[in-house]
Amino acid sequence: MHVLLPDLPDFRALADEGVPGATFGFYTREHVPDGPADGAVLWFAPPQVRAQLAARPGLSWLLTLTAGIDHVQGQLPPGVALFNASRLHDRAVAVHAVSLMLSASRRLHAYRDAQHARTWAAPTPVTRLPDSGLTTLDGRQVVLWGYGHIGRELDGLLRPFGADVHTIRSATPREERDRLLALADWVILLLPSTPDTQHIVNADTLALLKPGAWLCNVGRGTLIDQDALLAALDGGHLGGAALDVTDPEPLPGDHPLWTRENVILTPHIASSTGDLLHRGARLTRDFILDLDQGHEPPGRVDPSRTY
Repeated sequence: MHVLLPDLPDFRALADEGVPGATFGFYTREHVPDGPADGAVLWFAPPQVRAQLAARPGLSWLLTLTAGIDHVQGQLPPGVALFNASRLHDRAVAVHAVSLMLSASRRLHAYRDAQHARTWAAPTPVTRLPDSGLTTLDGRQVVLWGYGHIGRELDGLLRPFGADVHTIRSATPREERDRLLALADWVILLLPSTPDTQHIVNADTLALLKPGAWLCNVGRGTLIDQDALLAALDGGHLGGAALDVTDPEPLPGDHPLWTRENVILTPHIASSTGDLLHRGARLTRDFILDLDQGHEPPGRVDPSRTY
């Protein structure tokens, strides 16, 4: 089979070492080789390149090395199988979520602000000020809203910190969901973006949370009604929010979330690691080997849905 890959060293290495049953062509952000291809692998390709890859004669499959597929929806011809690579990102996203929670619990964001201001803002010793604002995750009620691969990873990471972990899944009854949200010290959003999850966290949802609860979103920005979130933050109901994704994205420079002291923002980098490119190339190799051996690789998704 002939496969089009991004023209990057780790993918070039696949051609150098050889993958049984495969030949390779390489595309850049400015150029896509002419001619037919059996498959293509997407890695941060711009829209015009994605369109050219999807239009290759003979294309039977496309692998996007992302968890989400919204950037390719509507571009695939009928009959082209689409695969994502959520397994490439699960561990890093789970680690990032825990990092955000620990940062908020220890108020590292506030100390970083104090560092920039050159202010020694260490808390008063607990013996003199019982409520120092610093906590651990011991005994905290953590609700994972969504329990796929990332949720299972996150569950395992949180338990050694002493957190009590609960889950909301698609089959969870509404009454049980609301009961868990009212119990939560932390709600971690791990849901995909679908019509059913659009603004699933809104004013009514936020009102269910107990005062001081924190919200963490490593799913999709569209899960949260941003106006409702700001109202809950400004009204003092929420303890804070830790957001790796926002709506819109990137967040405009004049957006109010930038200035909220109890908000931690990261720019949609939860899945990023220094070896991500290398791991993406290794996943691609395993994917091609599965096809060559007549097995369907993991990760096939329905292009009509949003993940």
